[in-house]
Amino acid sequence: MAAELPPEQLRRTFDPGQMVFPTTEEPPGDGGIIGQQRAVAALRFGLNMVDGGFNIYAAGPPGIGKMTAVQAFIEELAQRRPTPSDWCYVNDFDDPYQPKALRLPPGRGRRLQQDVHQMIAHLRAELPRAFESDEYAMRRDEVLHELNSHREALLSQISERAAQQGFVLQAGPVGIMIIPIRNGEPLSDAAFQAMTLDQREELLRHRAMLQEELKNVLKQVRAAERIARQRMEEIDRQVVEYIVGGLIDDLQEQYADLPDVVAFLEAMQKDIQENPDPFRSGGQQQPSGEAQVDLASIPWLRELPFRKYQVNVLIDNSRQQGAPVVVEYNPTYPNLFGRIEKETHFGALYTDFLMIKPGSLHRANGGFLVIEAEDLLRDYFSWDGLKRALRTRDIQIEELADRLGLTTVKSLRPQPIPLELKVVLVGPPPPYYLLAAYDDEFSTLFKVKADFDISMPLNDENLRGSLHLFRRFCEREKLLPITEEAAARLLEHSLRLADDQERLSTHFGALTDVVREANYWAIQEQCNAILGRHVLRALDEKVYRSNMIQARIQELIDRGIILIDTEGAKIGQINGLSVLSLGDYMFGRPSRISVSVGPGRGAILDIEREVKLGGPIHSKGVLILSGHLAERYGQERPLTLSARLVFEQSYEGVEGDSASAAELFALLSALAELPLRQSIAVTGSVNQRGEIQAVGGVNQKIEGFFDICRLRGLTGEQGVLIPRANVQNLMLRSDVVEAVREGRFHIWTAATVDEGIALLTGVPAGERGADGEYPPDSVNGRVMTRLRAFAERLREGGKGNEKEAQ
Repeated sequence: MAAELPPEQLRRTFDPGQMVFPTTEEPPGDGGIIGQQRAVAALRFGLNMVDGGFNIYAAGPPGIGKMTAVQAFIEELAQRRPTPSDWCYVNDFDDPYQPKALRLPPGRGRRLQQDVHQMIAHLRAELPRAFESDEYAMRRDEVLHELNSHREALLSQISERAAQQGFVLQAGPVGIMIIPIRNGEPLSDAAFQAMTLDQREELLRHRAMLQEELKNVLKQVRAAERIARQRMEEIDRQVVEYIVGGLIDDLQEQYADLPDVVAFLEAMQKDIQENPDPFRSGGQQQPSGEAQVDLASIPWLRELPFRKYQVNVLIDNSRQQGAPVVVEYNPTYPNLFGRIEKETHFGALYTDFLMIKPGSLHRANGGFLVIEAEDLLRDYFSWDGLKRALRTRDIQIEELADRLGLTTVKSLRPQPIPLELKVVLVGPPPPYYLLAAYDDEFSTLFKVKADFDISMPLNDENLRGSLHLFRRFCEREKLLPITEEAAARLLEHSLRLADDQERLSTHFGALTDVVREANYWAIQEQCNAILGRHVLRALDEKVYRSNMIQARIQELIDRGIILIDTEGAKIGQINGLSVLSLGDYMFGRPSRISVSVGPGRGAILDIEREVKLGGPIHSKGVLILSGHLAERYGQERPLTLSARLVFEQSYEGVEGDSASAAELFALLSALAELPLRQSIAVTGSVNQRGEIQAVGGVNQKIEGFFDICRLRGLTGEQGVLIPRANVQNLMLRSDVVEAVREGRFHIWTAATVDEGIALLTGVPAGERGADGEYPPDSVNGRVMTRLRAFAERLREGGKGNEKEAQ
């Protein structure tokens, strides 16, 4: 028989006197994660695995605090990890388009930057003074004097030989020319033509000889100038080496344990010695022959020659304690892998290694990177780039246009940085299954799945963890303190969210939102703490803000526009229960289900399916009815009925099998010609064995029918029949429980169809006897009798058709 539930089984409550807030500051649970032992075990395993590929996908529905919990857990673990290295980019003096990456211990990257900056500033101040000193000028003048003397001696000798042979040397725009003279005057063309042929040939022969001697002299002059230039460069080099060498030596001693830094300092010293000109006047010299520019008005142009000696500190871990934990909320390609910025100088794009900016992978290198999976997967290049970085274990900064093969301006190709980190993707389960099925690299790179459950067992540990969370949340958000009574009401709401008297919800986001709203109402009442009534009011107000459609439907039912009977009894008609979801709000709605039967060939027509309003699961439930009827009533002969099922006044889709029990009861009522009590609504699915199975949304369904009955007036006969397996899911509203306690409303449970039909009709279902027959006055007996009558009519109809055919 169907059993009526006492009010104590309809809702689990907590005694405020037993609510004891933990006094320790240390959060219960693992790293502050409450009730997620499976996820914590997966996180701990994945984060501690040092081999490649053991990155983590934290899977769970939205709103259960996955991101917050994962971040808190990782931060606690990261504090015990070593602080990773600093990373800097410096100029490659051999190939400026490929800056070099330097790895330094934490904090020394910034120190190197400051040391190099101070050294360059010192050189910019000292080298101009050295080049302007009297000693430097004297040494250069000495070289120049020797060069001029040697040049003059050589030219004087060739000039004397030319004069002896009747020629003179004359400097012109195109070089030194040898001109014949007569009587102290240059030989004119007329005089040259007046000479005899032998005289002209002799003159030209002597000129050619002088020309060859002049060529040799000029060669000696150029050699002397080259030697002089080398001597002056050597003087410059000695000056620079004297000043720079000591500074570089000091720095090399400080960074002797870092060979890459020492090599960079040596390359910088060599470049300064080979290119001292920018230091002669502090970088303010300009190429000759070009338009003069006021460098004081363009600071970047004045500093441009010295930028190549600076250090770009890409990652500075001087203040980092332990391993870094980076949460990237906008995982675009540049945000993940860094970018090379550009500036416009005189209408042209300019960039250098100092404009290389880090991405999240750089900041998380040596630690942990947490990303929302759905945000990452929306950007194909980010996802593809992340997989490549994890596979190759290095970070390559490149222009996205280069990856697309688009034409772009010439840019840099920085040296890749080795990558060593754990990536944690946080997202719902569906993307995980899709990636595992269709992305071959995913299972290789993300070998650990951390499953976050939507509920947790109601035990002492999880109870203490929830209370600790409520208290710490109020402290962190600077809300009013929460009382034991308010905490008890929140825990009851947590059970309600989990739809289970034995499990608490892990949807902490929804619970803390209730705390915020309760704090608002407490402030409105000028209270000093959040009380239980404030929590209840917050829940009621939230419902009031969202239940306009529910109230409208209830009004239509109360006015008789939507037909729902809550009294009396009718054949082939029953009140089924469904749940409507409005995103953030769910409510139960009763629906009239009616059945018509007649003789036929065993077909049960689902009108909802025929008009394409029924979903596949609903259609499956109707087909299961046919299986149950065949199993119970069609063992001796084929079923001889035709039935039509329909949800009356249903104008939207119908899905789910939770109405299959109600449909079966209505079908049995129509076959047995027994009226069903309209004061009882039914929910539950049925299998082919006639067992009533658990369904979802049982609390909302019961409350939806209760609200309709209350509008029309509770008679004491009304109630709801639910599957017995759903008793543990009951967390009904207090007003429903109170009505049950007062006998004005009832909740019955049934495990089988026979138990349910007996309650609804008031007639025993009946059991098959030894002769295979059911008692004639039972529901099953009346159904069998009606089916036999249908069979007889079919036979009579068949004989009549045969006679007409004859």
